[in-house]
Amino acid sequence: MTDRGARAAPAPVADPILGTPHPGPVPGAVPLPDGACRFTVWAPARERVEVLLGDDRAVELETGERGYHALTVEHVPPGSRYRLRLDGERELPDPASRSQPEGVHGPSEVIDPAFPWSAATWPNPPLAEHVLYELHVGTFTAEGTFGGAAARLDDLVELGVTAIELMPIPPFPGGRGWGYDGVYPWAVHADYGGLRGLQELVDAAHRRGLAVFLDVVHNHLGPEGNYLAEYGPYFTDRYRTPWGAAVNFDGPGCDEVRRFFIGSALHLIEAARIDGLRLDAIHAIHDCSPLTFLEELTARAHDAARRAGRRVHVVAENNSNDPRLVRPRELGGYGMDGQWNDDFHHALIALLTGERAGYYQSYGERTHLARALRDGWVYTGQYSAFHRRRHGRPPERVEPRHLVVFSQNHDQIGNRLAGDRLGARTGFEAAKLAAALVVLSPYV
Repeated sequence: MTDRGARAAPAPVADPILGTPHPGPVPGAVPLPDGACRFTVWAPARERVEVLLGDDRAVELETGERGYHALTVEHVPPGSRYRLRLDGERELPDPASRSQPEGVHGPSEVIDPAFPWSAATWPNPPLAEHVLYELHVGTFTAEGTFGGAAARLDDLVELGVTAIELMPIPPFPGGRGWGYDGVYPWAVHADYGGLRGLQELVDAAHRRGLAVFLDVVHNHLGPEGNYLAEYGPYFTDRYRTPWGAAVNFDGPGCDEVRRFFIGSALHLIEAARIDGLRLDAIHAIHDCSPLTFLEELTARAHDAARRAGRRVHVVAENNSNDPRLVRPRELGGYGMDGQWNDDFHHALIALLTGERAGYYQSYGERTHLARALRDGWVYTGQYSAFHRRRHGRPPERVEPRHLVVFSQNHDQIGNRLAGDRLGARTGFEAAKLAAALVVLSPYV
């Protein structure tokens, strides 16, 4: 999917498993070479959608099929700001906004995604060759920006890192936050530097041989600035998540909802040359479709990268110990490149710290850590005291290259009452032991 392809998009190609996607339009504001802009909004809940431009123009979009409203508007160059007026009443940002320079409630901005890349392509190594460094842009440096992070990339190369994994970067309320309450998945947080800043960071990373992964959140949106329900059935009341309404991935209207979220990921893969996606908490993505959203997202990401002569890795955060996530598509799997291995973390930390609260109650024996090192998962169908049921499945066709291991991550630190890191709980020698077990394990 490409911003520049609004007028001459390539014909959709049939996939032997996915089939042919319906040729729906690219949502949002797409600037055109002649100074015009193509506006497209999916708003099946609305009869009338107008674009309100900063020069006091109000232009009504034409109503099309499947609830789309679209029109090419002349004299709307990049940098123009606009809102959408729904049925002559509500004036809101564009749900597919590429930029929110005044925050989640402010006007959207038309931006040109073109960027003068240093190299035509970059050979992203296989996932098995990567050493991932989870990075929060807002706290990694004093500046709290993509530019600040770019200035410290040499330190990460010296450390031995091969890929940085950025915590979520869509716009969210305020200047700083974890990012898991983002509300515009097509855009990049302005305080971090916006799309241009992200492109500059990726370009700088590639020059140093570093890949850039994005942590993307498709299981929910944040509460503030979340106007999607004003436009159409983006959410469903059939399911609930720990953070609010579940996204509608399997009910009426879900084809367009899927296009919206998959398109946002493909947009960043193309416009910012992102090398990998870390899919947040996929256990909270409820989908009973024969062809699930996660399968489709994975296949579309791989296909987009392949057509561009690149490699994009898709890695899931998932604690269910389900081998189907990384099983090849032709064998009924989702075809993902990897998944986080919580069992390894829990076995390691319970043994080092003696903690037994919460999920740690199911770990703590040396045999648990041995099993994690040998088999990948501790629980492959055995009874789990924490879950109070059998947990997991045998790791058939799960290879070491499929599992990402760690002794700490943002959840394991940030969700603790005091936010204490491992060294503060165990002392330096035990922290070194934990690091050695992670590095010397057969996993990513």
